[in-house]
Amino acid sequence: MEIDDITHAVIEDSIRIHRDLGPGLMESVYESVLASSLERRGLKTERQKTVRFVYDGMTFDEGMRIDLLVESRLIIELKSVEKLSPVHGKQLLTYLRLMDLQVGLLINFGSATLKEGLRRVVNQLPASASSHLRVNRGKIL
Repeated sequence: MEIDDITHAVIEDSIRIHRDLGPGLMESVYESVLASSLERRGLKTERQKTVRFVYDGMTFDEGMRIDLLVESRLIIELKSVEKLSPVHGKQLLTYLRLMDLQVGLLINFGSATLKEGLRRVVNQLPASASSHLRVNRGKIL
C-alpha cells in the first residue's frame, strides 16, 4: 500500500469519527477509536509506540512515545485541544526525523471541523500529486 493510500484512509476515518463523535472528548478516546477503525481496514496500527533513539552516543530506550504508527510508515499525532499550536507540528517533524520516516499526520479532534485541525507534515518528501491529499497544501504550520 502506498503512503498516500494509507494517509487517505486515516483522513477518511478521522473525518467520519469527528463527524460522529464530535469534538471535546479526551485524546485517548479518539486514539482508541481511530486505531480500531484502521485495524478493521486491515492496516497494522500500533498505539502509544515507544521509540528508541540514539543521540550523541547515548541510547534512549524510551525516548519518546508516539500516539499511532500505521503500517510502520505513518506517524499520527493526536490532539484534542481548542487550537493547534506551532509546537505541535514541530513535535511531529522531530518524531519523523528521529524515526527516519517521511510522513505524519497531526490531527486535532478538538477543532470545530476536522479540516481546521488536520495537518500533513513531511520530512524530505516531494509534494504529492494526489488530489485527495490537498488538505492545507503548502502549510507546515
